[in-house]
Amino acid sequence: MHFRTRAIHVGQERDPATGAVVPPIHLASTFVQPAPGEWGKFDYTRSGNPTRAALEATLASLESGTGALAFSSGMAATHCATMLLEAGDHIVAGADIYGGTYRLFHKVIQRAGISVTLAPSHDLDRLRSALTPKTKLVWVESPGNPLMTITDLFACAEIAHRHGALLAVDNTLASPVLTRPLELGADIVMHSATKYLGGHSDLLGGALVTRDPELHRKLYFIQNATGAVMGPLESFLCSRGIKTLELRVRAQGETAMMLAQFLKSHAKVVKVHYPGLPDHPGHALAARQMQGGFGGMLSFEVKGDYEAAQRAAGSTKLFQLAVSLGAVESLIEQPSAMSHASYDRADRLAHGITDNLIRLSVGLEAFEDLRDDLAQALAQA
Repeated sequence: MHFRTRAIHVGQERDPATGAVVPPIHLASTFVQPAPGEWGKFDYTRSGNPTRAALEATLASLESGTGALAFSSGMAATHCATMLLEAGDHIVAGADIYGGTYRLFHKVIQRAGISVTLAPSHDLDRLRSALTPKTKLVWVESPGNPLMTITDLFACAEIAHRHGALLAVDNTLASPVLTRPLELGADIVMHSATKYLGGHSDLLGGALVTRDPELHRKLYFIQNATGAVMGPLESFLCSRGIKTLELRVRAQGETAMMLAQFLKSHAKVVKVHYPGLPDHPGHALAARQMQGGFGGMLSFEVKGDYEAAQRAAGSTKLFQLAVSLGAVESLIEQPSAMSHASYDRADRLAHGITDNLIRLSVGLEAFEDLRDDLAQALAQA
């Protein structure tokens, strides 16, 4: 079946008890067992829940994985992946990554004796040179957040595996509509399900998908032991959102392309970061690696300083000033003060996340309305 058909039907089969075309929400926390010592398919919702299992089946199918796990947040999913490691191990992470991931790696994981090195993953030579004999995990995002850098995932998988490390890809910005990292050799895909998968700013969740059943088993053990699972209501909402995922992502990408072209010619804008633009350094790679579009995320640098960007980001009417991304409504934010404020300032500036950078998450509003909103906001910069 095609992607959009699987998004609607896989894991979402009609209810056998009633014939309902939408599977019911199973809110039960515990399940009656056949007999002492005999276990049914479900026993306790932390260990498994029918509504969550339905979502996980959909996610595994869409990401071409053998299994998926749904978590209470994207950060919970990321944390679970890092718990595969032990004290003394090393992580190489891309430099263009979500601020919350940076905070987890540098402020929490390192307390467990796991060291972290940032390297620009779109520069394969620099990524390769960052690996050591102790590297057990390579963590990248493509497109990167917030600079929209494009990483060669197939090459990264070869590099990581040659050094005996796993490759994990945060696929939140691309979604499986545009990029399926497991098909390119990655071992783990992570999603903040809060974003494009849910798509309506009304749930908090995360996911891990693997191509190796044994790795899925290890991650499931950690998830069950630590307990950061997605609840039944959130699982239902995420399943509902996924049914329109492809239509939303493609429409958002079309509008994002037009906005990127508009911003590129604007007198108040000095640089636009969008892989759909021919002069983007990763454009050719993105055209090969991303299937049928370049996504609904872009960022740009305004003329001036922090205050100029602050005035522009705070002056929009349709673009709402908020963190998060990937939903039907358009959002605007200033990474240095919001999504990436958890970066150490020196690291943030060293990796190009400047004070005058603005990030957009393009929603489903009409292009003309969003264009006009940015035009009036930039007049305030």
